[in-house]
Amino acid sequence: MSISRRQILSFSGAVAISPLLTARAPAAAPYPARPVRILVGFPAGGTADILARMTSQWLQERLGQPFIVENRPGAGTNLATEAVVRAPADGYTLLATTTSNLLNGTLYENMTFDFIRDITPVAGLTVQPLVLNVIPAFPARSVPEFIAYAKAHPGAISVGNFGVGTMSHLAAELFKQSTGIDFVDVSYRGSASMLTDLLGGRIQASFDNVPVTVEHLKSGALHALAVTAASRSRALPSVPTMGDFLPNYEAMTVAGIGAPRGTHPDIVEKLNAEINTGLATSTLVNRLDELGSTILGGSPAEFADLIKRETERWAKVIQTAGIKVK
Repeated sequence: MSISRRQILSFSGAVAISPLLTARAPAAAPYPARPVRILVGFPAGGTADILARMTSQWLQERLGQPFIVENRPGAGTNLATEAVVRAPADGYTLLATTTSNLLNGTLYENMTFDFIRDITPVAGLTVQPLVLNVIPAFPARSVPEFIAYAKAHPGAISVGNFGVGTMSHLAAELFKQSTGIDFVDVSYRGSASMLTDLLGGRIQASFDNVPVTVEHLKSGALHALAVTAASRSRALPSVPTMGDFLPNYEAMTVAGIGAPRGTHPDIVEKLNAEINTGLATSTLVNRLDELGSTILGGSPAEFADLIKRETERWAKVIQTAGIKVK
């Protein structure tokens, strides 16, 4: 996936409609007529939660009904996803989709649902890179130096990630596969505990979200070697990209909104249009810049295509690394 710095789509009252959706009966009643829930598969305070709350506030202002964010963490987002899959397909239960949803079909055995089959893509929100951080005492101050040190000291570096099978973990595995180096993967239950150990020097490096570590990078408590995007992050403009050293390396988290399979196309299109309108406003643009995010936007079909491509791409990395989550 290679996405430009900003892909904001301007909407003037109409959204591109797939030919498959042009002939259908209208929705039974005006939508929304009552509160809508957006389920988030992570605890409050993380990037997925922040994006869901920004989206819910915008939709509430535009559509005149409460959009309530409900955090339902557990099983790598599977608990929240299954709740949405089993919910009525009426547009009143939505899912804050993340890259974890795309990975789980390969990571987990005996899944009770199929994300691509059972969740209808509504709208893409953002793509966001990770950043490879090291502690100040670490001898490498650049990606080439990190690689050279790892080759000279195989298995001596401890690199943290915020969970087995998460994008943080897979970004590290892709780094290994791209360079042929070896280091110790240290998996945590979330970014907060990983960051605590990194700042305390109990691990030497980590792949983490930009918003979580940006203040520590500015203060000098951590040093950034590279962001995992195709282009530099506006939140960290002096930090090079991993692709500057490893051609075609890119590891981005994808955030969006989904709905249960069978949700009426009119509802999907209405939500999509309102979300895209919000993504073009200066308020959301500026806030997403602060988070180091690139705005995605686009039609439901475009979001579905991105989901399919990213699912296939990361399945190869997972299978090569032999990662499984029980």
